[in-house]
Amino acid sequence: MGGGDERRTPRRSDARRNREMLIAAAREIYAERGVEAPLDDIARRAGVGNATLYRHFTDRAALIETVFNDALTPILDAARKAREREDAWSGLTSYLDRVFTLLAADRGAGDLMTTGIRGVPTLDALHEENWRTLDTLLRRGQEQLTIRPDITVEDLLFLLAVLGRAAPAAPRFWRRYLALLLDGLRPAAARSLPAPPLDHEQFEAVLHRLGGVHRERPGRKKSLRPPRSET
Repeated sequence: MGGGDERRTPRRSDARRNREMLIAAAREIYAERGVEAPLDDIARRAGVGNATLYRHFTDRAALIETVFNDALTPILDAARKAREREDAWSGLTSYLDRVFTLLAADRGAGDLMTTGIRGVPTLDALHEENWRTLDTLLRRGQEQLTIRPDITVEDLLFLLAVLGRAAPAAPRFWRRYLALLLDGLRPAAARSLPAPPLDHEQFEAVLHRLGGVHRERPGRKKSLRPPRSET
């Protein structure tokens, strides 16, 4: 009986070590190459076979959830705190600073902000919280006259998606370009825009062409922003 326990203990130890090596390898590869990197490459870097990887993680989504949970959870907290700020401008700027600090350091995390991967609970929650946060702060800022009135959530998400994809390539400079983007949201910078905003379906199609498939918001088919009156 005791001998059986002794035989099982090394197996459990080996399994735990293999799992830790897989998570470490995935974290490195996702940061370098994004979340679409082949699982075969992750197993190879970890020094284990594909069968070992699938024993620990049933699919890509399960591995991504494990790798990124700790990184994405602070953004969920930052989103909630930003919405609680009475001053919309300070809430928006502090939230985006926190988001881009992560994106600039980790290409994989940046991919996740516009990925089409499903079944990742933390990512599902992040997409929902990100949309709700930007919508809430834009509305509030427009009511407070600190954000120009013609900006939509799709406008802001499009701009942030482009900057987010560039941030890992220029990690020392993203603050400059985020500042330029934010200046463009100010009423003082407003002038008549030459084209209407993207609607939600157009926004999804554009992000797909950019190379990231933005997952549909759970239970939402249209923008949270009500239609603007034609006045």
